[in-house]
Amino acid sequence: MQLPASPADPIVPRTRPFHWVTTALALAVITGAAALVEPSGATARPGAADSAAPADGPAAQEPPEAPAPGPAPEEADYPVDCGPLDVLVTDSVDTDLDGDGQGEAVAVVRCDAGSGSPPNGMYLLTAEGGTTTVAATLVDPAERMTVERLAARDDTVSVRLLGYSSDTVPRCCPDLQRDVDWRWEDGRLVLHARRAPNSV
Repeated sequence: MQLPASPADPIVPRTRPFHWVTTALALAVITGAAALVEPSGATARPGAADSAAPADGPAAQEPPEAPAPGPAPEEADYPVDCGPLDVLVTDSVDTDLDGDGQGEAVAVVRCDAGSGSPPNGMYLLTAEGGTTTVAATLVDPAERMTVERLAARDDTVSVRLLGYSSDTVPRCCPDLQRDVDWRWEDGRLVLHARRAPNSV
């Protein structure tokens, strides 16, 4: 799902090769962790979406049920060092990536600095015995990225990542962006980066 450009969208600079080399390197770090993620207790169910329809045909099928609510993001203990500051959940979404009927959640967090633009972390959350647990890090705050447009549908989590081409770029004004998806494939989350803006 490519989001259309609008005046509210971050400005996309004229693409220079090293811009997207920088982003690709950062995404490669994320990919290494995300590609092997499996929510605890989850079991891949290939073909579950293709189960046989009733004899009366597709029109007689019940509408799909909404995924079970995910764990509460505010209750998780995130691996983020904010010193004396609190960890602030800025966005979250419930999902059921593997279709097992047990809801997961994806949360975007940052240090509650009150001003400035602290980098975001993004985490997959599961419920273990009633306790909200961080099952995987999808975006590490050490990558100094901002996460926007978090959305989840079926087996896919989508975001827009904003970053910086160099340390001289003001933290208020990221000059790189990339839309990415994490998809549940063959029992694991796999990261897919969409085509860079202005690329061929």
